[in-house]
Amino acid sequence: MPERGTTLAPVERLEGRLRRMRSQGRAALVAYGVAGYPDLAGSLDAFRAMADAGADVLEVGPPFSDPLIDGPVIQRAVTAALDAGTRLDDVLGLVADLTAGVEVPVVLLVYYNLVAHRGPERFAAELAAAGACGAIVPDLPPEEAGEWLAAAGEHGVAPVFLAAPTSTERRLQAVGEATRGFVYAQASLGVTGLRAALAAGIEGLVARVRAHTDLPVCAGIGVSNAEQAAAVARFADGAIVGTALVRRLGEGGLDGLRDLTTELAAAVHTVGSPAER
Repeated sequence: MPERGTTLAPVERLEGRLRRMRSQGRAALVAYGVAGYPDLAGSLDAFRAMADAGADVLEVGPPFSDPLIDGPVIQRAVTAALDAGTRLDDVLGLVADLTAGVEVPVVLLVYYNLVAHRGPERFAAELAAAGACGAIVPDLPPEEAGEWLAAAGEHGVAPVFLAAPTSTERRLQAVGEATRGFVYAQASLGVTGLRAALAAGIEGLVARVRAHTDLPVCAGIGVSNAEQAAAVARFADGAIVGTALVRRLGEGGLDGLRDLTTELAAAVHTVGSPAER
């Protein structure tokens, strides 16, 4: 707990949450949704529903016209959000409304064009003002992130970087040195989407990342159901689920989304995290 008269920086709230869970032998569920899908108010309700159903971190995706790592389910949701007029100002307003009512840490998954267009300094300041704890920028390598890292550090938000199965040890070292919050271990080289099985090698990737950082490591892309989420929780500090939740929201509304989130959270929390072994 902070001392009287002090306030934790956003990045410290995120890291504290994940590290407390690890110390308790519990892995985290990181739940993704598209801001503005099915509409702006509906997406706010969806994020609140996932928090209430047991998500430990909420990952908010601003709609972007060229979502490089997103598969067809998320692309369709992004297109619907853009067609409805959702823009970054709307997303930041949504995040402010969301963080005012939930204690779950919120991070954005945002492509660097949006950061650069805003300006890293302004973007980081607005993230912090909205109550977000950080941002995952999947198309920005740490070696080229100097401006973003400086701005994120100034405003106390977490710059989260991705580690891929093809990452060299030098790249993993750079990721480990630059990242705050948690490292996002990319379970698959393909775009996001549902998978029949987890990608081979993801457990090894998580172990390689851990050689370069003591931050929590969460794995995502292709984690499609409770069984797979539980499998990830056996070796990682968290399971990141996106496509399955976006699809369930579209097909089953808030009730369906709430049910799936409850199922995923139970699976991840029951298995526990590597800290207990």
